[in-house]
Amino acid sequence: MEVMLVLKAVAALGGLGLVFGSLLEVTSRKFAVEVDPRVSLLLAVLPGANCGACGLPGCEAAAEAIASGKIPIDSCVAGGQETLEAVARVMGVEVTTLIEPFRAFIRCGGGRGKVSLRFLYDGVADCVIAEKTTHGDLACSYGCLGLGSCVKSCPFDALSIGENHLPVVNWAKCTGCGICVSICPRKIISLVPEKAQIGVACNSKDKGPVVRKICQVGCIACNACVKVCESGAITLVDNLAIIDYKKCTFCGKCIEKCPTKCIVLL
Repeated sequence: MEVMLVLKAVAALGGLGLVFGSLLEVTSRKFAVEVDPRVSLLLAVLPGANCGACGLPGCEAAAEAIASGKIPIDSCVAGGQETLEAVARVMGVEVTTLIEPFRAFIRCGGGRGKVSLRFLYDGVADCVIAEKTTHGDLACSYGCLGLGSCVKSCPFDALSIGENHLPVVNWAKCTGCGICVSICPRKIISLVPEKAQIGVACNSKDKGPVVRKICQVGCIACNACVKVCESGAITLVDNLAIIDYKKCTFCGKCIEKCPTKCIVLL
């Protein structure tokens, strides 16, 4: 009697398993999502850093978006020209543009010992938090806070903090993805062409007399660099020297003329 009950139970369970298995198979076939075979090929040629510079969570999402035509083939900023050409081959299209490589540049030379302090900051080592809570310890409201938020955000390990508390960019590692640019609360970091040899290491919009009182190496809007530049590549905007790299010949005369030496070789 007990044996028959066991056999009936086993048969019932087996039948239910067969029914549910059949239902699962039918459901999986009906709702199956076809995967574009190009996605795996694209994923193989993308950098794999999952940096998010393309505006998507990672390289897999980027590969799917490129394959479906939701984003252009040149969306991978970090990959540069080599990645663009590889993506184009996968997609079967021709590359018609050249990507100019850019690298990060720290537009501040006012490290410790160069700029006055309002107080000694002893809070969380995060630039964003420091800016929101205390506006930082620098007398210059445009200067680098030096707490390394950019360093932590770089997926390519291209940034480090130097002895003067200013970020140092390793251009050999920097891909120009721009993540450090977006994370900096004071917008001190900018992307400059890889070919650039000169930069203005200052971000201050204050007038000259104010800058002189608080920083040894800030731009004082003296106009000396503008006058000496024969190619017309330098202009003053909001009391700050701005270089137009399309015009700059990198002659170096502005570096020699700058009284505070805020114009530097890159």
